[in-house]
Amino acid sequence: MTLYQMSMTRIITVYVAQGFMCLFFLFLAYKILKRDRKRLNIIFSGFYISPAVGFIINFIYAPLTIGSVVLMLNFLTNFFIFYSSIFIVVFNLILLKSEKAITTRKQLIILIAYGIAMFSMIVFLFIPGYGVYFNPNWSPVWSVPFFLYVVAIETIGILPALYLSFQIYKKLEDELLKKKWKFFIIGLCLIFVFLYGIFISNVLNIDIFRTIIGVVGLILALVGAYMMFYGVGRQIEK
Repeated sequence: MTLYQMSMTRIITVYVAQGFMCLFFLFLAYKILKRDRKRLNIIFSGFYISPAVGFIINFIYAPLTIGSVVLMLNFLTNFFIFYSSIFIVVFNLILLKSEKAITTRKQLIILIAYGIAMFSMIVFLFIPGYGVYFNPNWSPVWSVPFFLYVVAIETIGILPALYLSFQIYKKLEDELLKKKWKFFIIGLCLIFVFLYGIFISNVLNIDIFRTIIGVVGLILALVGAYMMFYGVGRQIEK
């Protein structure tokens, strides 16, 4: 495969910033599963594992220049990073309704249905001018139609996640649990701001904005991910 000389900025963004984020997400997933491997914990860990897989794929294609290969691997990177929000929807549903009400079958239906909707963005890649192309630095640039589609699908996952989070908050009676759950909600919002920041930077294709989003996004993602982990607390204990 053809490689190119990556700029120092891109190396730092992909392999340092995103590399640290990937390791941190995997560490949190490990901590969750170490507490217990019940279904609730597995679902919650998926929120961290899914984007970590996306980052790993990004590490692989970052130095490549074969258009079709880069395009497909970039698509898979996007899919796994953006798919993560649906795990919070399922996680919240289980907390709110119980596993008896939200059976394994229902959980799989939700995960698969959202996965199909998210994966369908691949159609845009085969329509010239409607998908993704790459600038001279091989950073992805989104067309407006692709941007709007991804925003729409991601919002379908985000709004229920936030709504259910607030519903759980209202049902909590223990003040300590309510206080910790606030951290979860704030962390979730920070993660979503980070995601929308990525969407906007990809469609604008402005180098300085990409850099700002890279720095600010790293902080938002790390702080948000930990706040969610901390906020869940007792719910994922044995």
